Amino acid sequence: MKRRFLLEISVETLEAALAAQRGGADRIELCGNLNIGGVTPSIALMRAVRAQLRIPIFGMIRPRGGEFVYSEAEFAEMKSSIGEAKQAGMDGVVAGILTSEGSVDMERTRELVAMARPLPLTFHRAFDDCGDLRRALEEVIPTGASRILTSGGAQSALEGAAILAGLVAAAGNRITIVPGAGISASNIAMVVKETRAREFHSGLGTVLPYGSRDYERFEAEVGKMTEQIARLP
Repeated sequence: MKRRFLLEISVETLEAALAAQRGGADRIELCGNLNIGGVTPSIALMRAVRAQLRIPIFGMIRPRGGEFVYSEAEFAEMKSSIGEAKQAGMDGVVAGILTSEGSVDMERTRELVAMARPLPLTFHRAFDDCGDLRRALEEVIPTGASRILTSGGAQSALEGAAILAGLVAAAGNRITIVPGAGISASNIAMVVKETRAREFHSGLGTVLPYGSRDYERFEAEVGKMTEQIARLP
């Protein structure tokens, strides 16, 4: 039976992706270098993970760490990376672009969404760098993006729960709000209850440091999260 809630786990290795799948994750966000928030993974990694996983995989499209205002060369790299993600069999892509004024770069985001089709595009936590999140929501929606990954502008999804609940309500059926940041087995039930979201994202960075190779523990922690949300009404 399909669960009411979906859990996405971010990983940077094949071993972590397999551990997340064994733990019951519904979807993988595949990144390179999670220590800096995740960048575009290599096409070799995308292909290797796709060959061994049966659950959906969304590939990160981010040319570098740091802020989300990109040069023409970086934007061209992002478009090329989307092509590689499609070739590698990804089920979706994750990207975000802002203007130098700190708002959503709607024109460039539309271009990425169009290039990604038929794959869905998630607008990632660049969203949280916008000064007015309600306005940013109304900027992302017309681009055609399918989801927004956000902490509600806070350090963690739990701290931003009230803002997230407002974004979920304002979004309605127009776009899916995916709370993320600091979500673990110890708080996911509370985040679900307070935000009323349906999809959730975790890298378990607050429980296991990025770069950890304790894949058995990683699998167990994902399993605890899936058990928590499976019990929810």
